[in-house]
Amino acid sequence: MRLHELYPFAEERKGRKRLGRGQGSGLGSSSGKGLKGQKQRSGGGPRPGFEGGQMPLQRRLPKHGFNNIFRVTYTILSLKRLQAVFADKAEISLEDIYTSGLAPMGRPVKILGDGEVQGPLKVEAHKFSASARAKLEQAGGAANSLEG
Repeated sequence: MRLHELYPFAEERKGRKRLGRGQGSGLGSSSGKGLKGQKQRSGGGPRPGFEGGQMPLQRRLPKHGFNNIFRVTYTILSLKRLQAVFADKAEISLEDIYTSGLAPMGRPVKILGDGEVQGPLKVEAHKFSASARAKLEQAGGAANSLEG
């Protein structure tokens, strides 16, 4: 079997509309666009959202809220979660967190103090909560913060 032998055959497929090819075609003179007016012209028709002069929907609805385009969204991780994933490691770098899939690559990470620290643990992240930093330092580890 070849491509040209597949159904439907070429003669069974519906042809495209040939506009403006005379009255006998059924789509001559105005090419199926009706009579004169804005919608009949080439490139004509009102812009999207235009409601004939009535106040458009996007202007009738109230505007509210504020979108802060400068907001920094942190991926939040607890000490408990870090120890569950990196049970055998004494040093956890930011690269380790990204490669393990705990945080999306490039997104800032904040460590929270939920859970207990088993032994000295050095953790590198963008931010630490006060309780997380205290628990790490009390267990003999360190909290290396990448932001001020």
